Amino acid sequence: MNNPLFFTREEIVWQEVPNEVSLAFLVSGCPLRCVGCHSADSWKPNRGDELSVNYLHSRLRQYRGLLTCVLFMGGEWQPETLLVLLKIAREEFGLLTCLYTGYEREELPPELLPELTFLKTGRWQPENGGLDSATTNQKFVDLRTDADLTHLFRKS
Repeated sequence: MNNPLFFTREEIVWQEVPNEVSLAFLVSGCPLRCVGCHSADSWKPNRGDELSVNYLHSRLRQYRGLLTCVLFMGGEWQPETLLVLLKIAREEFGLLTCLYTGYEREELPPELLPELTFLKTGRWQPENGGLDSATTNQKFVDLRTDADLTHLFRKS
């Protein structure tokens, strides 16, 4: 990988990708810097630990049989590097993949889309709320079917 990605947080999450158990990485270096961002501490590039191929392999081996998805919260600004990591998750481990981004779908590097199962788009706008808000500008899509799954984040 040419330019390594770094992450400031790694967690097993259940809510960010509906009906999936995901290993989530909060990637540092986001260029958007949305007002009110809950992850502003991750804006600085190269902050945290390197998300190398070897590290991802070791984590996916450790959680084999327990995970169904790998979630990258950011990283699209280094598409070549992210692409390698997405392919590892999909091709070598058979996992679903998801990207949380503040960009819109048409703004993303097109080579990433075929490697993604799910995609959350839209900049954080505090006045509109997140995916659980009826007024959100954000969208969560299953790219296999192009189905908008945003409604799954809202309480009935």
